[in-house]
Amino acid sequence: MPFKIDLHAHSNISDGLFTPAELVAHAASQGINILALTDHDDVSGLAAAREAAAEHNMQLINGVEISVTWKKRTLHIVGLKIDPENLTLKNALDSVRVGRDLRAQEMGEGLAKAGILDAYNGVKLLANQSIITRMHFARFLVENNHAKDAKSVFKKYLVKGKPGFVDHQWMNLEQAVSLITASGGTAVIAHPGRYDLGSVNMLELMHEFRSYGGTAIEVVTGSHTPPQYQQFAKIAHQFGLMSSQGSDYHGKGISFMEMGRLPALPSNCVPVWQDWPEVGMFAH
Repeated sequence: MPFKIDLHAHSNISDGLFTPAELVAHAASQGINILALTDHDDVSGLAAAREAAAEHNMQLINGVEISVTWKKRTLHIVGLKIDPENLTLKNALDSVRVGRDLRAQEMGEGLAKAGILDAYNGVKLLANQSIITRMHFARFLVENNHAKDAKSVFKKYLVKGKPGFVDHQWMNLEQAVSLITASGGTAVIAHPGRYDLGSVNMLELMHEFRSYGGTAIEVVTGSHTPPQYQQFAKIAHQFGLMSSQGSDYHGKGISFMEMGRLPALPSNCVPVWQDWPEVGMFAH
């Protein structure tokens, strides 16, 4: 690939470790030419990221990652090329952030019953005015020696049936796709291989997503294996969906993959960026 593109990454506006400007600088150091900042349910880091991208001769794509509830499961939908000033989108994301804080309080109460006190206040400090995510709880529990790493935290405390699990109701799939498309964006199903849906539900999800105006799925992403690249390339082709790629980078020690190390999309994929003007300056 003549240029490097990463369309899924997080700053400390949500659950990443770097500020938006630091994230852009890190991406540049890894050879990334086109980066999408896709913080969870928050677009307030995009202006700083865009300013930093100009300094590093990079193209910054406005993005967001929206949590949805589908068949009692939490899925993530990435919005690319959104308008961060769109009032309907901003108001909806404000509501989601209020819901996230309520969920965090409930998670803290659940952990307190398991003998882990003051988790909510601890994660509030870690989040430092940003939205609170499960990754903040993972960091808090690791830093306070309740688990050795984020992966073991989720397994021990944060999945269904464990003390820190809260069954939160997010917006539905149609709402998320509509918010993204109404703000001029492209809706992408993030890391579909992580949802453990089974083939019937996976195909139903793709059908619904496309019917609502969804455009693409992440085929190559940090948490997918090489066989999954091929699996989701095939599904994208089957449903006439475009393909995206992104590291889902959060920072050192809490990421599936370092930036700049993603392989190219499988050859039968139609890249979500194929008609983007931002690609033109690098595609030589």
